[in-house]
Amino acid sequence: MKTFYSPSHRDHSPPHEFEMGRLAPAVEIPERAERVRMEVEARKLGPVLAPSPFPDAAILRVHDRGLFKTLCGAHDDWTKRYGADAPAAIPSCWPARGLRERREGDIESRLGTYCFDTATPIVKGTWAAARKAADIALSGADAIANGARAAFALARPPGHHASGDVYGGYCYLNNVAIAAQWFVDRGLKPAILDVDYHHGNGTQTIFYRRRDVLFVSIHADPSFAYPHFLGFADEAGEGDGEGFNLNLPLTAGTGWDGYSQALDKARSRIEAFGADVMLVSLGLDTFEYDPISQLRLKTEDYLRMGECLARLDKPVLFVFEGGYNVEHLGTITANVLEGFSGA
Repeated sequence: MKTFYSPSHRDHSPPHEFEMGRLAPAVEIPERAERVRMEVEARKLGPVLAPSPFPDAAILRVHDRGLFKTLCGAHDDWTKRYGADAPAAIPSCWPARGLRERREGDIESRLGTYCFDTATPIVKGTWAAARKAADIALSGADAIANGARAAFALARPPGHHASGDVYGGYCYLNNVAIAAQWFVDRGLKPAILDVDYHHGNGTQTIFYRRRDVLFVSIHADPSFAYPHFLGFADEAGEGDGEGFNLNLPLTAGTGWDGYSQALDKARSRIEAFGADVMLVSLGLDTFEYDPISQLRLKTEDYLRMGECLARLDKPVLFVFEGGYNVEHLGTITANVLEGFSGA
């Protein structure tokens, strides 16, 4: 299995995020991807390759040009306003009901317009890392299109919370959606399976009114888990997309028995869809010792997950998402890939 990776992600290293009314140490840190890369290499799962560059047009098939432009220049605009030693760029005000969006306003108003939380700071290396993450996902898609059974896009920062014109949830560009659209543009029929602890609200929003991409998500119930306002079981798609969105929310404390039942439902729906290719938003924060999550999958369960995905008998692009127990993250990520490859 080819793994695509770039060290540029290391420069996206915000020291803090803002949550629960206070600055807190960041959990989406460079060591996450480094631990995974080292484990992939140690287990000899396949070559680790640099991504190829892809044109901006591939990203703009999914993302709003204003969001793209804002993210591209956000750090420079922020430091011009607040100085070179300013803290990371985090919005302080949002256009909630009764207020107006300002997509062409100053940097404060644009960040508030395009971001939906306080946990997604922008520092000097953020844009370069996010842009390279999209290239990583597209390089994996290209490998699949050229005959690979599977590829792993070790992309950081993650992407599944970013919608077409909103970023947040540690995510700036939606890597898996960009890759799925790339497949669609080449006449293929993709299904996306999101196994992150948190619902992929951005991916759902991008494809919610479309029937050419199936989105299935297994995640903690948003009645208690981030992103709180999307990911409920009654969200099945709208218009042309009705019936092409499946959410499988889980209760706190769910272990492999309950999780595997949801995975079987997801697999059945993907089989019925008749996908040519499957993309897996591979979040590993379902782990029992993840510091910000409440599911209870064990280390060996990730081998089972990979084996289950292999039984779909489709080419698979794995795209790295969440997972915050750094000590075990490399092991459980590699277990999914090894379980898939072994099966």
